[in-house]
This record gives sequence, structure tokens and C-alpha cells, in this order.
Amino acid sequence: LIAGKTGSGKSTLLHALITNLACWYSPDEVEFYLIDFKKGVEFRTYAHHKLPHARAVAIESDREFGLSVLQGLDAELKRRGDLFRDLGVQDLAGYRRTGHPVPMPRTLLIVDEFQELFVEDDKVAQDASLLLDRLVRQGRAFGMHVILGSQTLGGAYSIARATMGQMGVRIALQCSEADSQLILSDDNAAARLLSRPGEAIYNDASGLLEGNSPFQVVWLGEEIRERYLATAAELARIRAPKANERGTIVFEGNIPADPLATPLIRDRFGRGAQGARTSSDPHRPLRLLLGDAIAINTATAAVLRRQAAANLMIVGQQDIAATALMAMTMVSVALDRGPGEASIVLLDGTPADDPKHGLLAKVAERLPIEAKVVPWRETDDAIRAIAEIVSARSSGGDDRSSIVLCIHGLQRFRQLRELRSDVGQQA
Repeated sequence: LIAGKTGSGKSTLLHALITNLACWYSPDEVEFYLIDFKKGVEFRTYAHHKLPHARAVAIESDREFGLSVLQGLDAELKRRGDLFRDLGVQDLAGYRRTGHPVPMPRTLLIVDEFQELFVEDDKVAQDASLLLDRLVRQGRAFGMHVILGSQTLGGAYSIARATMGQMGVRIALQCSEADSQLILSDDNAAARLLSRPGEAIYNDASGLLEGNSPFQVVWLGEEIRERYLATAAELARIRAPKANERGTIVFEGNIPADPLATPLIRDRFGRGAQGARTSSDPHRPLRLLLGDAIAINTATAAVLRRQAAANLMIVGQQDIAATALMAMTMVSVALDRGPGEASIVLLDGTPADDPKHGLLAKVAERLPIEAKVVPWRETDDAIRAIAEIVSARSSGGDDRSSIVLCIHGLQRFRQLRELRSDVGQQA
């Protein structure tokens, strides 16, 4: 448990710990889950260097992503517990003595400004509190450890005192008397006397006064740290090649998702339109990529099945995001279905004076499947033509090819209101 006010040297200490471990141990011996809840980019350097030790790096993270990491670690805790029981061992050292061929690295969860998990009294906070408590209480025997950092431990919502009591090692940097008593113990306000950046108190006696050991945080300049990280990453790639195959999950809450970084798209894109076919069944569900999940999980995709109400509505006030989602939807159709298996009909309501006008038409032109861009004045005819196809298929017509009607800027198509009673019940 680490606490210190702004400028006290907390981030420097965390960088020193991470870099030190990466230099001393291979990815088969230690792995990191790094979460930063403050509005900064402290942990981005580990994603930049593709440090194999880092399994997940979250920058400007959402609370939901932090909870997802805890859920993933809780599942790993259970997996290790079952494995240890099957092997008849009690801890990580016992597991390694069995000579088991699968490496089991120590797992280190580092959360900066962890208090953000508890800023609201909601289900996210409740679940995070439960999972964090279990990880702190049970994780050590299974090689799973937690480092929590914060500027203050005060506030209406915080980590449970029972969980804090299970964390034997405390480090207090410059902080107020109240925070000193919170992080150390009620009768230990020694941290209030710290006066310079990097000056700290190390206490491995659960905060008791007799456990205080003053020290100065090591200074690790950015240039030196970058050089060490580059060297550590290169050595890890040579000595632990399998660790690189796992990859690093990077989540940045302030930037859009990258479609080509998503396996759902990257794999199909690499195979081309013909390789996109995963089944000869024309009735298989259609998967439309929407973006990254705010979790350690696969990408979020809308699944459209051949059943009633299997349609998608995207509502919002950000035109750029809406246009991007519509473009990605069209690309997803082309990657999920080969030529002859699907077609797209596009109604684009983007105003003529909008810089984005024509963008979706350019996307449609480049797709390897049939894609028709309907002129504004032909909207009625296009909708009626689709309604006739629906009617024919309802009577047993050929329905092997999927037709995806994409309407961008629905609110601008006033004529569709007049068509609603005419064809709305058929589609």
C-alpha cells in the first residue's frame, strides 16, 4: 500500500519497482497488470516498449476495465488453486519444485489511484471491493500480489479497512497527518514530518510504529529508464519467446478503438474477402464490429440473427463517431460474408455541406461485395424494392443472400415516416 500527495515521488517509486523487476526477472517469472486511473500516461511507456512482462496496461482507465482485470485475476486465482490441489502443493515454490512444464510467473497487479474504483457506491465498487479483498487475502500463496497507490486514503468511499489490514507492507511518502494515520496506523503519524520529494517511510509491520524505516526513493531518470526497458524487453524476447506470443492488452480510455488491432477484424482482413467465409451456412449470424470492450475481453460486436427484431439502432449526438460506426458496420458485413453471400443498400443522410459527405459512399465503392448507394430522390423506390424482396422470401423465395440496409442520419429521411404504414410491417 503506497500513499503520497502530488509531487511526493509516488510515480517515480512505481516506475523504479516495475523497471527493477523487469531487469531482474524474465516474463516466465513475473508478469504485470498495470492500471492507471489518474489523468496521465504514466504506464504508457511499458506498452510503447512492448514489455513482454506486461500482460495488461490501462491508461486513463475506466472503472469497468479495472473491474474486468480483477475478474480475470480472480479466475486465475481459482485456476491456480485447483491446479495446486491436483498437484498436492501449497504454494508457488511447491509448484515449481514439481517440475511442471508450464511456467507460472508471479503476478503483480499495480493500480495507481485505486481510490477511483470506489468513488461511487455502485455495483462496480461493490464487486471490485469483494474481488480485491479475495486477491489480497488468498493471492500470496498462489504467487499473486497487489500494489495499490493513491494520493489520499480519505474520502466517503474507500477500500475496506479489513482488506487494508491484510496488506502488511506500507509505504508513506509526504502526506497529511490524517493520511499518515490511515496508511500506517492510528498512532503512527510519522509521515507528516516528511519534507522533501522522495522521502518515505517503509513499514512491513502492518503500519505499527516500531516498523517504521525511513528511506529515500531511488531516482530513475526517464532516459535511463527507457534504456533499461528497451534492454529488458529485448532480452525477454530472446530468452522467453513464448511470453511474446501472449501479447499485451493495452487499453487507453481517451482514444478510439483501432479495428486492425482487433483479432475479429485483423484475422479476416488478412485472409481477404474469400477467406472471411467461416461457414457455408447462409443463415449463420452476422457479426458487426462496434469497438473494443471496456474489459479484458473480445471486441464488442452486434450479432444479427435471422429472427424478428434482429436489427441495430445507433443513437447519439457525435456525428464523427456515428459515421465511423456506420463505416465499420459496412466493412464488417464484407468481412463476414463473401461475394454473393451479402449485399448492402446505403441511404446516407449526411448534408451536402458536411465535410463527411460522400465518405460512406467511398467505403461502399471499395467493398468486395455488392453495395448500392441510393440517391436521395430514390429513397422511396429503394425501400419498396426491399419490402418486395421480404414479401417474396416470406412466400418461400430464395433467401440465401443477406441484405443489410444501412440508413445513416435517419432523422433526415422525412419521407420514411410516410412509408412506415406502407412497408414497415413487412421488413
